[in-house]
Amino acid sequence: MPVLRHKVFVQRHGPKRSLTLARLLVVAPNWIGDVLMAQPLLARLRERLGNPRVEMLAPPWVAPVVRRMAEVDEVIEADLRHGALQLGERWRLGRMLKKRAYDHAVVLPNSWKSALVPFFAGIPLRVGYLGERRYGLLNVLHEEKPGRAAMALHYARLAEKPGVEPELPLPFPLLKEKENATAARFGISGRYTVLCPGAEYGPAKRWPYFRELAARLDGQVVLIGSLSDRQEAAQITGKNLVGQTTLDEAIDLIAGASLVVSNDSGLMHVAAASATRQVALFGSSSPEHTPPQSAVVRVVWLKVDCSPCYQRICPLGHFKCMNGVSVERVLEEIKSLPDARP
Repeated sequence: MPVLRHKVFVQRHGPKRSLTLARLLVVAPNWIGDVLMAQPLLARLRERLGNPRVEMLAPPWVAPVVRRMAEVDEVIEADLRHGALQLGERWRLGRMLKKRAYDHAVVLPNSWKSALVPFFAGIPLRVGYLGERRYGLLNVLHEEKPGRAAMALHYARLAEKPGVEPELPLPFPLLKEKENATAARFGISGRYTVLCPGAEYGPAKRWPYFRELAARLDGQVVLIGSLSDRQEAAQITGKNLVGQTTLDEAIDLIAGASLVVSNDSGLMHVAAASATRQVALFGSSSPEHTPPQSAVVRVVWLKVDCSPCYQRICPLGHFKCMNGVSVERVLEEIKSLPDARP
């Protein structure tokens, strides 16, 4: 079995090039939060492989996040749709990428089709979880551990040999800041709070009291989310930018906020990676599995008997996991946050 050490696999498989720089292709997950939870893996790969050139194959809807990661040298956008095989498109992309002569690939999604591009590109070392029985498509296979480990740890294991645990603690995700004129373009000035009332996964992740919270907050309130979150935002008092920003603009606004309150969503992970003070609300999902990784976050999770169920809609109909989180509890958590970023 190939060894995850640059000097070894270049000598056995790679083209002749300097041993000080490997070329690595990482196949990104399809969700913003998952991409951010994979950032500690990228940091560890740079350490283990002698600071390789890292290129990430990513769908267009997560590419703006990847471009703000210091660990990534280039983003290759590919509109390979979730649930679609697109065999011809994957073959053509793989043959095009073969010219880049990658030494090493790491495939983060567990699907069979996500491993096709590195295979078609002829990358000699192809690493990932067994997933959908990906024998042959990948040649360094990791077995998933029982239970639901924190996703950052799950991904970071791919930087090690199979069966070897990564050194802890893992670094936090961190996005590069841009010169932020976004707030001014939207008519926002001074201190403001961002509320993210939506969650793409489904209603079981959405806290029902954002309207009541907004009425209790001091200063300007800004609402951010995707078009699918418009219903949740419609009744909330504040500057409603839901469905009106690009992802880049949403990241800028979150980075410039004094506080973010969000459900378990991709924007929750963006706030954590921006080191913005935050209260994160969990219901049907678990902060033990997908925690926001930051020193300035407070997590609210009642952990009722039926949680986490990981369902899109409460299967029991009572929604205790979110209905039981009061506005007063969230305000208490806000007060417990440090006054400034670390």
